[in-house]
Order: sequence, then C-alpha cells, then structure tokens
Amino acid sequence: MADRPDSPGAQHALPPSFARTELAVLMDTTHVNLLGNVHGGVIMRQVDSTAGAVAQRHSGGPAVTAAMDEMAFLQPVHVGDILRTMAQVNWAGRTSMEIGVRVETERWNETTGKPLHVASAYLVFVAIDEDGSPRKIPGLDPQSERERRRVREAEIRRAHRLARKQEIQEGRTGAP
Repeated sequence: MADRPDSPGAQHALPPSFARTELAVLMDTTHVNLLGNVHGGVIMRQVDSTAGAVAQRHSGGPAVTAAMDEMAFLQPVHVGDILRTMAQVNWAGRTSMEIGVRVETERWNETTGKPLHVASAYLVFVAIDEDGSPRKIPGLDPQSERERRRVREAEIRRAHRLARKQEIQEGRTGAP
C-alpha cells in the first residue's frame, strides 16, 4: 500500500482509489428552484464538497477550489431524489490536481431502478500550506486502463485551460 501523503516526507504516487469518495443527500423542498426542480447551485455545492474531500485526502491536507473546468447537467433532479456524488483524482501535478465528479440520482422510495446519471463535472484544486501558499502533493499512479484514460483526458483539459488562459492574456495586452 502507498504511504499516506501526510506521513513525514511521503510523496509517493497514489492510486485514484486512495482518495475516492462518495457523498449522498436526500433532496427536499428547500433545494428547489422556481421550476420546482433541484437548483443547479445546490448540485454544484455538493459536487464541490465531494471534490474537496477527495483533494484533501489525496494531498494529505488543505486544498482549495481553483476552477470548475466543466459542469454538464444532463437531467433534472427532483425533490425526493437521493443525490449521490462520486469523485476521484483524474490527474495530479506538482501542487494541483483535477477531480472528476459523477452525479447520479435514485428515487428515495424505489430500490429496483438503476441510478440516473444527471451531471458530470471536472474541478481543479490546489493544495495549500498554513500560509495559503501552494504545496507539493503526491503524484497519481493509475491502476487500470480506465484510470489511464481519465489521466489522458485530464491532460487534454489542462492543455486547453492553459491555452485559453494564454490567449485571453495575449488578447488583453495585445502582445504574445
């Protein structure tokens, strides 16, 4: 088993399963928007909380949300749904990591139905030290072909984020 990232000097690469986390909450009438569906912001908060738990577990300490790279809502969520968020590290750099989150629902009173995939999101977290400065984190050691595919896809999203940031900065200054 890999060393815990919070043990002294440990910076061994960790498998995605090390920090994988799942949270669930029953959606009620306090979560609805004007259309009677669960508000997207409620879902985003649960996504961020789940991803934050994964980031802190992987990095062995505090980590903060740096970006929500993508959030796709696929189906509405209703009052009475059990909202389940499942997250894991997709990619880890020197101080930052991408966390992928899958959101599913099930009716609270039905046990025979399959969970419904309602949303997916990718968030970037940065591990911080006690002064709020970025700190080094363990690498990622994907164990399966699916986990290696997730790393490749995360690298593509990262390259797009960096290229978009550079293009915007160049557009603002008028110089490359």
